[in-house]
Amino acid sequence: MARGSARRSSLPFGLVLPAIVALGLALGYPLVRQVVLSLQEFGLAQQFGQAPEWIGLGNYRDLLGNGELWPVVARTVAFCLVNAGLTFGIGLGLALLMTRMSKVVRILTQCGLLLAWAMPVVAAMTVWQFLFDTEYGVVNWLLTALGGDFEGHSWLIDPWSFFLVATLVVVWMSVPFVAFTLYAALTQVPEDVVEAAQIDGASARQRFVHVVLPSIRSVLLVVVLLQVIWDLRVFTQIYTLQKAGGISKDTNLLGTYIYTLGIKGGDFGMAAAAAMFMLVLTIVLTAPYVRMMLKQEED
Repeated sequence: MARGSARRSSLPFGLVLPAIVALGLALGYPLVRQVVLSLQEFGLAQQFGQAPEWIGLGNYRDLLGNGELWPVVARTVAFCLVNAGLTFGIGLGLALLMTRMSKVVRILTQCGLLLAWAMPVVAAMTVWQFLFDTEYGVVNWLLTALGGDFEGHSWLIDPWSFFLVATLVVVWMSVPFVAFTLYAALTQVPEDVVEAAQIDGASARQRFVHVVLPSIRSVLLVVVLLQVIWDLRVFTQIYTLQKAGGISKDTNLLGTYIYTLGIKGGDFGMAAAAAMFMLVLTIVLTAPYVRMMLKQEED
């Protein structure tokens, strides 16, 4: 009997073992390879067959001592926090509105969000570049028609307006996921609990803060965690806008900075070290949310 029980208890582990091994190989090998690469001098010569030289922590010392890194880190963290905050706030607002909409309006809204979410990044960036084009952009034309002096204005030369456009693009593409996820969570809040709080005299704000938010806290933490990770790793939007006229040196985030070191500069060892730095930064920024999620599960 005990042997049969042990066999049954080990069956679930046996079923997930192939998936664990596949994930370990798919994720573990690139990570180990990146760590090894970051400890080597690996440039263009090594690409053509020359043996890489082992330099230990040399790449990390050069990276941390490089004056270009820390402004990039500051821009990356600021861009991540601003975009994650805006995306979460707008997504939560839309989710709340969808719970109050009629069925037809809600379906139309969800279709619009789904189209924005499903649009390929490159196709979306083509549209956004047209909107903010210096000569033929719709935004410049509209602002000029309203009486502003925006004829021939370049939105991508100045870093502040560059990141304004980048923020619009990133938030526009990220809001649908947050809105759909939080709307699904809001539909699972027990109505009888909300009605009981209303009967007890709780205002709409008090019901939202003390009843609704605690009920969906776990979903909120997951959404914020994912959004911080995604906004920290933004690459395609920034790279495309830089190609359209932005100045790379003044607008690089960590993703494009790593690309510049590796693909453009040919210093793959330094790029690997920067990628490891980015991994550590991601862990530092997301650790509080992971800790809160674990604490909630224990409670």
